[in-house]
Amino acid sequence: MTNFIPIFPLSIVVYPNEPLNLHIFEPRYRQLILECVEQKKHFGIPPVIQGEVKEMGTLMEVVEIAKVHADGSMDIKARGTDVFKILEIIRELPDKLYSGAIVTYPDNIMFDARLGVMKEILTGLRKIFERLNITQEFTKPDDSIISYDIAHLVGMTIEDEYLLLELNRELHRQEFIKRHLAKLVPAITELEEIKDRIKLNGHFKDLEGFSFS
Repeated sequence: MTNFIPIFPLSIVVYPNEPLNLHIFEPRYRQLILECVEQKKHFGIPPVIQGEVKEMGTLMEVVEIAKVHADGSMDIKARGTDVFKILEIIRELPDKLYSGAIVTYPDNIMFDARLGVMKEILTGLRKIFERLNITQEFTKPDDSIISYDIAHLVGMTIEDEYLLLELNRELHRQEFIKRHLAKLVPAITELEEIKDRIKLNGHFKDLEGFSFS
């Protein structure tokens, strides 16, 4: 399937089913969010990495406008749904402050996951949390956890998080995370740097959108 979506490029990687809290302060994205709510449509977050809008991104639904501030900015709760691939960016849209894109949705194979591989990953991840004195509870039983659920918890750089987003098979994502942890464990002495990479809070992110020049 191919369609048009409004886009909100940000310096983050979002995964399907991931909840995301955002503080929306720019007029163009306030317009985008309000239209998505009024028209019951989704928007896309393509990651911006080293000043470049990447071609893969995540479709988002607005779950709730949690608060509207006196200055017109707002706190929203959103959730990732599907991975998309940008075919063309439409930088200027009639009567719109924001940009959009023509996108397609690659197949995303989930049924080839291996419980044994995930069990090994979770065992290693819990050992790392213990070493770092991090308390992290998973919201699902171990046998229901998939790679997207833990991708932000394994200390990857945004570049590696994006590489994971590009993978369209769950088994390949499991192997990617497994290899990452295998490299991470010997480097566990870099405790503070690793802690900074692990996102453990649900605060509203105050991020400025990307400007096309």
